[in-house]
Amino acid sequence: MEDIEDLVAGGGLGGGAPPGFRLPLTAVGVKPKRSRGRPDKSGDEKRSLIKDSVASRSSNIPGTQTIYIKTFGCSHNQSDSEYMAGQLSAFGYCLSDDPEEADLWLINTCTVKSPSQSAMETLIARCKGAKRPLVVAGCVPQGSRDLKELEGVSIVGVQQIDRVVEVVEETLKGHEVRLLHRKRLPTLDLPKVRKNKFIEILPINVGCLGACTYCKTKHARGHLGSYTIDSLVGRVKTVIADGVREIWLSSEDTGAYGRDIGVNLPTLLKAIVTVLPPDGSTMLRVGMTNPPFILEHLKEIAEVLRHPCVYSFLHVPVQSGSDAVLTAMNREYTASDFRTVVDTLTELVPGMQIATDIICGFPGETDKDFSETISLVKEYKFPQVHISQFYPRPGTPAARMKKVPSTVVKQRSRELTSVFEAFTPYSGMEGRVERIWITEIATDGVHLVGHTKGYIQVLVVAPDNMLGTSAIVKITSVGRWSVFGEVIETLNSVNQETASINKVCQDETSACSTTCDACSCSKEADPYACGAQSCEQKTVEEATPRNDIWEDKTTNLIGWLLRKRRNRVKKREESEMVSRHNSGPELVSERRVAWGGIDRALLGGMLVSLITIVALVVHLGARVSA
Repeated sequence: MEDIEDLVAGGGLGGGAPPGFRLPLTAVGVKPKRSRGRPDKSGDEKRSLIKDSVASRSSNIPGTQTIYIKTFGCSHNQSDSEYMAGQLSAFGYCLSDDPEEADLWLINTCTVKSPSQSAMETLIARCKGAKRPLVVAGCVPQGSRDLKELEGVSIVGVQQIDRVVEVVEETLKGHEVRLLHRKRLPTLDLPKVRKNKFIEILPINVGCLGACTYCKTKHARGHLGSYTIDSLVGRVKTVIADGVREIWLSSEDTGAYGRDIGVNLPTLLKAIVTVLPPDGSTMLRVGMTNPPFILEHLKEIAEVLRHPCVYSFLHVPVQSGSDAVLTAMNREYTASDFRTVVDTLTELVPGMQIATDIICGFPGETDKDFSETISLVKEYKFPQVHISQFYPRPGTPAARMKKVPSTVVKQRSRELTSVFEAFTPYSGMEGRVERIWITEIATDGVHLVGHTKGYIQVLVVAPDNMLGTSAIVKITSVGRWSVFGEVIETLNSVNQETASINKVCQDETSACSTTCDACSCSKEADPYACGAQSCEQKTVEEATPRNDIWEDKTTNLIGWLLRKRRNRVKKREESEMVSRHNSGPELVSERRVAWGGIDRALLGGMLVSLITIVALVVHLGARVSA
């Protein structure tokens, strides 16, 4: 069964109509998650509602149910889930983080390691036990379609995510649907619900050109397929207009980009940076790349990584420091090649940060091989190393190789972890002043998470409205995995209203120069006046997003009028002081303050309100007397 029409259960279309008319998805607004803002219910009441939902599911109108989405794996998988969530939400389905209140579960799977697939199998069993309709997407069903756990469930292949609405609709009707046929790449302008509204994960290609002996992902994602430069640049422009502050280029191997369509990664990167905002409000992060495909472009890539709107960070997996092991893995490079990549980028890019991956206990790895890996890690003292034990994946050549004893694999993993955790990569940063881009809330719920140009994680205590902004911070202390900072100045705000207000301030205050020294505006912390900093920059207190302006329109309108009146009076007083100094007191005494239209309207409104209140009091008094 390779298409939507291949319905196993229910004897074909039977009593249900085929997937019918679809509204243009990009024209439909995104419906918020049902769980947000919902008052808490008691356990019995909630279970009752869930039971009623399950019982009445077959009679529900398509597009009215609640969907729970769980994602395993890499950022590419996360992007796929966001696209599927966007289409479902645009069609009317509600999204929930609570599987118990959902009418259908959608599980997006990862096949890289055994633990992630085991977690998927546990979740599938739980869903079947709860008798919920289930759709499984991602690399596991695409690479292992005959897996026992996938019997009786609907499947969406990695290149069929643009048809997830149809699959969900048919699954809710009781049909089993399997879409696994590889076709053209899904379009990039599908509706999307981002996990983090400030971060866009942008897949630049699918699949790869490698043939690593341990990798199962190639079975799922297939051969290299690249998006065109025009489509990627167009997507970048769109997400910047949506308020995105970080763009992550993602794929199975970004270094291989474009080799199937006659272009290359540096060409794409140079095209993208030309459309990034010049103020650095949106940053670009280049995704994981294997050494073979960037060796010939190192200087060009270094040039891009030096760009002020591109993070000086790159994830380059080495997997082993032994050439013998790399050959067994069929990685197509040597440890010396990897050193060339790291040395060149570190030399050419100031503050360059390299992250890498290591597999411990690959079949045939000897103590000497492992010692070469240890030496490599000690040599470079990488700030980030993803350490993994070898997991044989069914159907791969490495699964048939003679395995290293599990006790040895675990011992090597612990030893390498101990070496890595002894590094102090951020020592010496105390007291430094850095620019950071803030996009997340830390897991402790107290700090906000920002990143430096080198993508070093900085934790700051700041209000949530600083999310999506850039700030200057002073590093106060360092930890093993991140550093802590104190906000000195906010450079830009995510909210477009703030930018508009600043523009109005500059238009109305002609005396305000582009430099702080020449700025003669009010020095008060007034959101409608230029501050003591540059007219284009605000302090932390002034950087509050202006969404609250419209929460109480009457109060804020009066406050705005009063501030405008206060500023005019202040300016007149300053003008009179200048005139008094230049012309003498006799001329000033003859001057009269002119009232503007807003002043008269404000006074008139106050008089009307006063008269109305007096009339109401008299009227009520008369009724009481009667």
